[in-house]
Amino acid sequence: MLNDDQLLRYSRQLMVEEFDLPGQEALSKARILVVGCGGLANPAALYLAGAGVGQLVLADDDRVELSNLHRQVAFRGDQLNQAKAEALRDQLQLLNADVDIRSAVVRVDDAWLNEAVADATLVLDCTDNFSTRQAINRACVAHRTPLVSGAAIRMDGQLAVFDLRTEDSPCYACVYGEGSEGDLACSEAGILGPVVGMVGTLQALAAIRTLTGTSVASVLHLFDGRTLSWRQVAIPRDPQCPVCAMN
Repeated sequence: MLNDDQLLRYSRQLMVEEFDLPGQEALSKARILVVGCGGLANPAALYLAGAGVGQLVLADDDRVELSNLHRQVAFRGDQLNQAKAEALRDQLQLLNADVDIRSAVVRVDDAWLNEAVADATLVLDCTDNFSTRQAINRACVAHRTPLVSGAAIRMDGQLAVFDLRTEDSPCYACVYGEGSEGDLACSEAGILGPVVGMVGTLQALAAIRTLTGTSVASVLHLFDGRTLSWRQVAIPRDPQCPVCAMN
């Protein structure tokens, strides 16, 4: 039951026919795990906290650096050298004190993810390396937890939703296999802030749509910031996938 202040705070999204009160109630019961607290997580977590998600769990072992601030827009100049998970938590609490926000300053591994994903309603992969993405995917497949995956580099972005609650859903490994080669960090290739911001914002939207009962198609969305254009590629489930075909 929403109180008067909450009804006012969320009034504009409650007016959306596809969202309405049932959507708000579903969000308020959701526990979202956000792995990685950088450029993707900053806008994603801001919008999820603003929307009134019940709980956000933020995991990252990195610290805020000056070179982050052009794209990691939730952080402030006086937060330099703070743990990103804690710095992001503090900013989100200022935005919406109703949301239960927890931080974990940790380099995630299989054991940690297995426990954290088991308690999550949905997972946002906001990381920047293949090995961690693969570990997140394995945990989500094992627990049949929906996964919203985002990536951005230079002027290119990617977004995909894997609703692993359904039997026929593909997983991250269906698209990329289990390899971990080819990582390219923003420090090496560069990134324009609005590109990573766009992908992170859409991760939040995809998470809200998934949590409120909308079936989100298994599609890889590819963004080209040079032409401001999107293209979509259907993702079939790989019957020989080394991860989800075994579950």
